[in-house]
Order: sequence, then C-alpha cells, then structure tokens
Amino acid sequence: MTATTPGTDVTPPPAGGRVRLRILLSVLVIVVILAGVTALLVGGSSKPALPGNAATAKLSSFEGSALSPPQPAPPLNTLRNFDGTGFNLASQRGKAVFVTFLYAHCPDVCPLIASNLHNAYAKLTPSLKRRVAIVAVSVDPHGDSAGTVAAFVKQHQLTGDARYLIGSAGELAPVWEAWKVGSSQDTSDPALVNHSALIYGIGANGKIYTIYPSNFAPSQIVHDVTPLLSE
Repeated sequence: MTATTPGTDVTPPPAGGRVRLRILLSVLVIVVILAGVTALLVGGSSKPALPGNAATAKLSSFEGSALSPPQPAPPLNTLRNFDGTGFNLASQRGKAVFVTFLYAHCPDVCPLIASNLHNAYAKLTPSLKRRVAIVAVSVDPHGDSAGTVAAFVKQHQLTGDARYLIGSAGELAPVWEAWKVGSSQDTSDPALVNHSALIYGIGANGKIYTIYPSNFAPSQIVHDVTPLLSE
C-alpha cells in the first residue's frame, strides 16, 4: 500500500480544462493587443500630457474633449513651412486653428489624421474655410525633408489647405517639449517614430480649448469650428 501525503493530489487536470485554459489565454492576448492599438489611436495614453498639465472634460459646446482650464497655445514661430515660407501661430488670431504632429513616412496613424483633417476641411463652407487654419508639425527632423513632406501633403489633398512645419532636431525639440509631444525612434524599427497623436483645437483668442484622438470623426471638427471662433 502506497502512502499518500494529505493535500498533495497530483492528478492532472482533465483535457477539457486544459483546452479552456488555452482559449482563455488566447483571449487575454487579443485583449492586450487591442488595448495597445486603442491607446495608440487616442494618442498613446488615456491621459496624455497636455500643455499646462491641463485636464480634460466633456462640455456640451464641443464635440472634442475640452481642456480644463483652456491653455495658451505654445508659440510656433521658429519653424518654416515645407515650402520655405515662415510661419507664426500668433498671426492666426481670429481663426480656429487645428494643430497636430506628424511625420511623412508614418505607415498608419499620420495618414489617418491627415485624411480626416482633409475631409473635415472639405465639409466647411467657403466662408468658414477662410477662418480656419490647419497646421502640422514634424516629429521626424531627419526624414521630413521639404520634398518628402510636399509629396505627403499632395497625397492627402492638403496642398494649399494646410501648413506642415519642418526644422532641425534642435529647432523642433523645444516645440515638442512645449506642446508635451513625445517623439522618439522606435527601437524595433529605426525607420519609425513613436509620438503622441493628438489634434489640438485653438480658439480665436489663441488658447487651446479642445483635443481630438487620431481616429476623430471629421464631423467633430466641423462642429467645433463655430464655438472655437466664438472664443
């Protein structure tokens, strides 16, 4: 008769239990992957860093998430548009301005943002278009040459409708810091850039009132133009 030690039952789990465990683990892996994709689409975090360390709130007057409190937009006056012309964000006072951060070789999120901005702008009336500015800022000083950006802007039908600001790493880094935009080379693929992917809605008075994730609906921008112009 073989002695047994109490509490040390080593009977293997039934086959059905092992199958259920494998299925559960597979589901958990899928959930983690989807969570990562969702985080990327909303700007890399459920609570992204914002200028002035502002929080966000939902207001009935805006379709986008509202900054609480609204923050003065950091300066954009040291970079040049891809066509060589200068740009100063302060000169856009009186307009609703939408600022985002992109790079031309981006394979997924940046083309989505550019396409959605084009679609939103296309839905505006001619009179509102004259009171709206779209501004993209590079997060890739090495890859975003004037020619590369010109091709990107043309591909996404933003030629003449948007400015895309470029500069050296030394010129861009203080801008990223002021806007709380992360920009770093992807360790798994040096051709890619990890960066936050938000769109900032600026009112006529020069303050940031709203933010939007990269997968925003164009109708959100169209709706928020009017309240931003009233600020």
